[in-house]
Amino acid sequence: MPRLMPDSGPQRVLAASNFVYTVGSGLYLTAGVLYFTRAVHLPADEVGVGLGIAGLVALALGVAVGHLADRHGARGVYAATLMIQALATAGFVLVDSFWPFVLAVCAAAGAKAAGIAARSPLIRHYGGDRPQEFRAYLRAVTNVGISLGAVGAGWVVQAGTLNAYQLMVVGNAVAFAVSAALLVFLPPIATVPTPGGLRWIALRDRPYLLLTALDGIMAIQFKVLTVAIPLWLVGATTAPHWLISGTTLTGTVIVVAFQVRASRNVDSPTSGGNAYRRAGIAFLISCSIISLSAGIPAWAAATLLIIAVVIHTVGELWHSAAGFEVSFALAPPHATGQYLGVFGLGAGLAEAVGPGLLIALCITWGRPGWYVVGALFVLTGLAAPLAVRRAQSHPNRGQTRAVEATEKTPAA
Repeated sequence: MPRLMPDSGPQRVLAASNFVYTVGSGLYLTAGVLYFTRAVHLPADEVGVGLGIAGLVALALGVAVGHLADRHGARGVYAATLMIQALATAGFVLVDSFWPFVLAVCAAAGAKAAGIAARSPLIRHYGGDRPQEFRAYLRAVTNVGISLGAVGAGWVVQAGTLNAYQLMVVGNAVAFAVSAALLVFLPPIATVPTPGGLRWIALRDRPYLLLTALDGIMAIQFKVLTVAIPLWLVGATTAPHWLISGTTLTGTVIVVAFQVRASRNVDSPTSGGNAYRRAGIAFLISCSIISLSAGIPAWAAATLLIIAVVIHTVGELWHSAAGFEVSFALAPPHATGQYLGVFGLGAGLAEAVGPGLLIALCITWGRPGWYVVGALFVLTGLAAPLAVRRAQSHPNRGQTRAVEATEKTPAA
């Protein structure tokens, strides 16, 4: 199990802010779509289109706001994104038709993506000698917070009234605002000058962009547990439907217990590339086992699905640890927000195309589709070590070492 509280004060502030934020996120992730379809009575297809538009907006903002955080101070920019997200979320209670819905979710999704990029320099600065490990700790905290939020959302869904859903929305907005307020206790960090005055260097770093693309393909795995397995369990197996909650809980517990430990062993870009490879193999094994759960007795199907989820989550631990390592280690200190904003593009694209791809292959096509998805993951994992080696030789990595050496040299 990860330690309950970080050692330093700034880390505790970031962890507390993250925890409050993710409790609110857990409310929305669990019942947000139901609010718009059941309480606001928007057609499901309109909700899907609106969320897709919001996803594109989020992709566009991450890099720009990450650069803004590098140049003008990450704490203030990050707090501003949280407040915008709080206001946009509160605006959900005013939504009564398609275009107000699009406006509200675009503002909320854009602020969320921008916040992830703006927070990265804070994690790097206050994360100690191993900010990647602190990022893994925050991921464990995230899973705890989302789980607690999901419990509250369960009550909302059970009640099913407009007042209950609106209370959920307000609670979500309040959580975001409190998360922003907690950052007052975080000391500001000085910006790092950009060598040579270069701007938007992350978008010209082709090896890093290649790693971003590979991580984005691998990130489709997050939708296996939340989209593909529930639909497969209900439509193709005889396993009891309550097992959907069981698979989610299984994955969450494993992440909370072991994410920090898994990241501790991934301590260099090279080991990160190897972790990608192990993750791809784990996902191939998991997808193969899932495909075998159709057409067999309920107890056997349930057993195979739980085994597959455990193996998949082990792969998820390796994938996340690899992403934390390469994204931070290969990003120059003076452009952490910009680089992490670029790296987030991969996950954003996976969020946009992953559900449709998995439904088409695994659900519509059926059993063969699971093998295709598994092969996609393992090929991506095999390509990652080569991409990491190429990225390590890029000139920007020389700038990284030069800036770090300058920061460590005492003033005369």
